[in-house]
Amino acid sequence: MKITPSKTWTVIVLTAIINLLQSQNISGRVIDSFHTSISEVEIIFNNVVISKTNNQGVFTLSEGFQLPIQITLKHPHYDVETVTLSKNLSVFQLSVLKETLDLDEVTIASTYQKESRVIVPTVKISSEKFEIYSPIDLVSAINETPGVYIQSGAINTNRIVIRGVGSRTLYGTNKIRAYFNGIPITNGIGETAIDAFDPEDISNIEIVKGPKATQYGTNLGGTLLLNSQQASDGETHFRSNLTLGSFGLIKNNISLATKANKLALNLNYDHIRLDGFRDNNMYNRKAVLLTSNYKFNPKNDIGILINYTDYFAEIPSSIGYTAFNEDPSQAAFTWNAAQGFEDNKQVLVGLNYTHRFSNNFSNTTSVFYNYLDHYEPRPFNILDEYTNGYGVRTLFAKDFKFLSQTAHLSFGGELYSDQYHWKTIENRYENNNNHGSLEGELLSDNQEQRNNLNGFATITLPFTKKLKAQLGINVNTTNYKFKDEFNVGENNKNADRDFNPIIAPNLNVLYQFTSNINAYANISRGFNYPSIEETLTPDGIINPDLGPETGLNYEIGSTLFLFKRKMRLQLTAYLLDIDNLLVADRIGEDQYIGRNAGKTEHKGLELSASFIQTLSNGFSFSPYINAEITDHRFIDFIDNETDYSGHQLTGVPEVKINGGLQFSFKNVNLNTNVLHIGEMPLNDANTLSSKAYTVFNTKLSFKSAITSKFNIEINLGINNFTDEKYASSVLINAVGFGDSEPRYYYPGMPRNWFSGIKIAYQI
Repeated sequence: MKITPSKTWTVIVLTAIINLLQSQNISGRVIDSFHTSISEVEIIFNNVVISKTNNQGVFTLSEGFQLPIQITLKHPHYDVETVTLSKNLSVFQLSVLKETLDLDEVTIASTYQKESRVIVPTVKISSEKFEIYSPIDLVSAINETPGVYIQSGAINTNRIVIRGVGSRTLYGTNKIRAYFNGIPITNGIGETAIDAFDPEDISNIEIVKGPKATQYGTNLGGTLLLNSQQASDGETHFRSNLTLGSFGLIKNNISLATKANKLALNLNYDHIRLDGFRDNNMYNRKAVLLTSNYKFNPKNDIGILINYTDYFAEIPSSIGYTAFNEDPSQAAFTWNAAQGFEDNKQVLVGLNYTHRFSNNFSNTTSVFYNYLDHYEPRPFNILDEYTNGYGVRTLFAKDFKFLSQTAHLSFGGELYSDQYHWKTIENRYENNNNHGSLEGELLSDNQEQRNNLNGFATITLPFTKKLKAQLGINVNTTNYKFKDEFNVGENNKNADRDFNPIIAPNLNVLYQFTSNINAYANISRGFNYPSIEETLTPDGIINPDLGPETGLNYEIGSTLFLFKRKMRLQLTAYLLDIDNLLVADRIGEDQYIGRNAGKTEHKGLELSASFIQTLSNGFSFSPYINAEITDHRFIDFIDNETDYSGHQLTGVPEVKINGGLQFSFKNVNLNTNVLHIGEMPLNDANTLSSKAYTVFNTKLSFKSAITSKFNIEINLGINNFTDEKYASSVLINAVGFGDSEPRYYYPGMPRNWFSGIKIAYQI
């Protein structure tokens, strides 16, 4: 039985047109099933590499080749495919369709570690998509995804909202689960910070919307799977990218990678410094990423991951309506006076071992450790914290015969535990002669132990050549232990909280009508636990009645290919009902308590469409659009005797549209993009909303091979070139203290430019 590579080309479209203007060059293009161009695909003829695809997935063959010709397409992340190019006499178009109705596919455990293996469509964002934006801008690439919206107050301040889930999180991201190379990067209370990873080090991100990825937890928001860059087979290269830009931007990324028969090694260094366009807005980060894999023999291999991030970021914080309109570059007054900042040092270490018992049965087991040291002076106090997280994850993958076809079974478990130590200190910045924050007396000292255990199993059954079903189950148990190391006697707040186990089943069904159209459906259950801080009452006592929010997700959709697969359409409709909604009530400037407040209903339509055309002279263009229309509402929500039932969910736009047009001619690429975000309610009463906004971005790049081993690329980009004034993130239900306005708005960046030069050398 053949073991496929870690990623499967679910479809490859190869289009080539003979130049009508005397040139005999043949150009073609390679894309995946998501209509994403695939770069660095080797074009092989008679065991010799005769061409490679560029950033737009386009390759060129010299005039010495005669049609038809049989070539092999090879890329480390996809199946090797042998195809035949032949002339289309009606339009002089050469095309190959490599698509099968057979839903069988063979996988191994390492693939399961890096991909969700959900049979209904998920979203995969490739490194080529990251490259059309600024190298510091991971957010814009993810925001192209319908159903996903990242609100970004700064590089280090992001809130990921998936289908409305997570919109009520005041700071940061929770209610999703994230992994890097199969290692969890979400902490013990469900918080995720993707800014710890550099976009230039990421090969792809898979986004699973909703609780469909059983083997990665069943958080209501969904799952993010990040995977790092790696070299191609037999390749050793050195790459460097230097970028300069507005507001003091300096970024340099250096990577060295090799992949031989047994050893793969990737080492990346990243440094970024940005003064920022606001007061008290400087950002400085250094990061090192090391990944390596060694294959002892065909049955055993071992891998290691080490990621170290050290950054210092000043915090301008959110501002009120008056300040936002008069001068969005200003920082919040108290944060500017305190010269607030956060100083982060983070380490992620993972070790994985894969053993193949046979061609159809394997196991991958990982152990991992995560350390975070965080120091953050705020106007109201100084937070000093550190976290030690560690765990183990194991996954078995088995292929077997079912109705004369190949079925799949995966099962395993994940144990994650972290120790969180945090204390707050008085901030005496007002008595520090305008020198910023100054430590005073100790206000609190606490320790938390947070334990999370997931058991999971998924079975995928092909009932016919066209019909496939996937059934999964996830069982979770979580407990917290809180230790008050500051108060003694009757004032001590020591407490434990054990949540009842939650069982979350999941069913996916996929029907492939033809090679060009399919339909799919999902029903799944998910949950989100409250943090230990949310379980505390205003008196600091754990509330035993506060429980997790739970929900049921219903989803149907279809994927359609048209015009000889040049156009891809995907339409999805979903309904997500959430019970026991977790609400954070603000009782002080940095004090919140949680409670289960009622029910929400999340409804939406998502559309994704893309088209690729290559013209006779080698010029190609690719328009695309991603759109969503949503109706997220409180169904049953009474807050302090005020009934908000029927109101729109706070902090979520009803309309989000993202589109663009990509042009390619020989070595020149032009990418344009537009993002439109509709109005968002800022409070539960729906009496105040943020303004809709539209942001345009563009990037021009030129890539050339100086020699057979040395490549260079020069690029120039402009973000927000209409200089739109907008809020890139909002703080819902903001409260003003004293005579100050409520600070709802994080201003988005004004018009800014960046320019870079990349070099790559094959050793």
